[in-house]
Amino acid sequence: MKKQNEKWPYEDIVSLPHHVSNTRTPMPMIKRAAQFAPFAALTGYEAAVSETARLTDDMIELSETALYELDQRMREGMDGRMTITYFVPDEKKSGGAYQKISGRVKKIDMNQIVMEEGLRIPKSCVVDVQEE
Repeated sequence: MKKQNEKWPYEDIVSLPHHVSNTRTPMPMIKRAAQFAPFAALTGYEAAVSETARLTDDMIELSETALYELDQRMREGMDGRMTITYFVPDEKKSGGAYQKISGRVKKIDMNQIVMEEGLRIPKSCVVDVQEE
């Protein structure tokens, strides 16, 4: 704490007017503020937070009986349109998302379903099949 009779080191210049250059125009306040805008103390922090906040679902494990029934329904409805609900694993973290596709099944292999549009769905990822 400063004593009453102690002199402050900048006391002689603190009351002087602010210097304004005669040769250069002053920088606008918006440009002065922009000099400090790009600074980010934790680079990549926002991306990491948004990735962690992104929700994923767990894959439902079906019994052998349920898988057999799904396979039978797909084979029976192959001539018409059907809606297939399947699980798509997430590439960046555990879990994934369920998606639905409507259309005609072109081919059913041992391990995958091929839709007319060319989409290949692994049979192990299919959780529901409904005829339209």
